[in-house]
Amino acid sequence: MKLLRSLRSSAISAARTLRSMIAPALLAVSASGCASCGESAICSMKGTINQPENRSMRRDLLKTGLASFCQEMLARSAPLKLQNDQPTIGRFYPRTCTQREQENGDLYVAFEGNGYGWTGYSRKLAFTMAGTVTYNQDFLVAEGGGCDIYGYFRPRHVESSDFKLTLIQNQLARQLNQAMGAGQTFGSQMVSSKLNQGFTVIRHSEGGDEFSLGVVELGQRPFHPFQVHGEGKIVMENERLELHQNQRDFAPVTISESGRSLYLQLQTDGGVPVDVFVFGKTEGEANLRDFLEKPDVAPFSMPPYFADVVQPGPTPYRHAIPLPPGQYYVVIDNSNQAGSVAPAQGVLDDRAVLVDSLIQVGDN
Repeated sequence: MKLLRSLRSSAISAARTLRSMIAPALLAVSASGCASCGESAICSMKGTINQPENRSMRRDLLKTGLASFCQEMLARSAPLKLQNDQPTIGRFYPRTCTQREQENGDLYVAFEGNGYGWTGYSRKLAFTMAGTVTYNQDFLVAEGGGCDIYGYFRPRHVESSDFKLTLIQNQLARQLNQAMGAGQTFGSQMVSSKLNQGFTVIRHSEGGDEFSLGVVELGQRPFHPFQVHGEGKIVMENERLELHQNQRDFAPVTISESGRSLYLQLQTDGGVPVDVFVFGKTEGEANLRDFLEKPDVAPFSMPPYFADVVQPGPTPYRHAIPLPPGQYYVVIDNSNQAGSVAPAQGVLDDRAVLVDSLIQVGDN
């Protein structure tokens, strides 16, 4: 039963946060949609735009941004959570994505990728996931003085889904799964079920974008650890991470233009320091591959571009790192296998740490 609960948690988290993996693409959808008609026009016409009979007009406004759906999807990862209001315990990385518009205007998306998670019984889990989903997309503009745009993507059809465990760190849990085979079947059923939930993307009029699982009511906002609206930077991530003993978090980031910097704001909870690294794409992918394929944490196989320590305390750690255009990974490490922090190792004591992580891209 412990194994099934562990596998259930992993499958639920992967399925629920699939929408957050796709959601960054919708930031481009909302932005491009406004650009095609003029954001001021949308704001001045929001009463008319929100009318149910104008749904076809809203869909036409979304088409421009939908062209970059897969491109944006492949540049990001999906933080995995057991519940929307709980910390991130893993990530899903999309590796392939194809899309097409259906005859009725719906968006068909086929994807596959891999990722990792963590549960108390299994310890680290690695998995692959694939699926095809048809989305019924729409958007509304919040009433009031602002002009926040809410993009709603409700699945109309989940045509297929696949979830396969590729690694279970705990040896006993691994042996039970091999003997029973329950994990693969249950995970596939759970993913198919959870893909039927929707997700929401919000573009704020004062600057900044965010997404949330499920349907966020017009005018409401999901929880994030840092409030950053109106800062003029692109928010790549604003999450609370739960890093267990000998675990790491790999967050991909893209710098698309020259003269830009990576802005980090991190804060730990529990009086525990952690190491933070920035890797280039090649080095980051190699280290992530090791993390997904090896049961135990190991020293990095490739060196970092940047390394520092986040000390605990009431003041968040802040650092700006000028970087040339390219893809990078921000890695937070709670192990004694890398960096200068060597946390105490307890055989029966999982020394987890909570880390609030804000990753932004902005001008130097």
